[in-house]
Amino acid sequence: MMDAHIYLLILCIGASFVQRVTGFGFGIFIMTWLTALMPSYGEATALSGILALCTSLMVAIRMWRHIQWNHLWLILIAFMAFSAVCIFALTQIHDSVLNVILGCVLIFASFYFLFISGHIHLKPTCTTQVVAGSLSGMMGGFFAMQGPPAVLYFLASENDKNQYMATVQTYFLVGNIGMAMVRACNGFVTPAVGYGFLYGIGGVIIGNVIGALVFKRISINLLRTLVYIYLAISGVMILFR
Repeated sequence: MMDAHIYLLILCIGASFVQRVTGFGFGIFIMTWLTALMPSYGEATALSGILALCTSLMVAIRMWRHIQWNHLWLILIAFMAFSAVCIFALTQIHDSVLNVILGCVLIFASFYFLFISGHIHLKPTCTTQVVAGSLSGMMGGFFAMQGPPAVLYFLASENDKNQYMATVQTYFLVGNIGMAMVRACNGFVTPAVGYGFLYGIGGVIIGNVIGALVFKRISINLLRTLVYIYLAISGVMILFR
């Protein structure tokens, strides 16, 4: 049987690749299996968030000139508030309940993007930022997968794929730093998380490098299509795992 750390390395390569190509998806990809590898659900979310933080950091540093700071502040404030509340609530909810909710969230997300999102055209208003940040904060705090609501906003606010990638990765970077601090205060950052990080960071780097090569060769329209298809696949994976 393959060692759990080898599984983690492979998972991190795939998750980092998906994040680098589509702009999000690290948590969705890795949490599908990570809950089975870590001692508790809370530790799985902590490890996923820290590794995702590293992925976003690599992109934000390389593409910092494209960051649209004026599109970030309001959505980040809403995200920080809601994610902190949800992380505190994790200590009161049983892991088995959280796994069931996680599966339902992924399945709903896949159906939403396949059949509903095409009929909804968001405008990058202040209201959109607050709503997207709040939903993203809840999904990030509970499931370490804050991407879908935020991606809808950033796809609407950015027409250039480099601006989209730089801005959304900066959002995830700052958000994951905040959540890592709150998770540490709640006891979710444990030695098991540290060991997992040491094995997973190599996969993050490999996946990031490969994903960057693919990202250079796709258009913004193809990027949107890949985002939606990936969410559908994620829903199927969680349904049949």
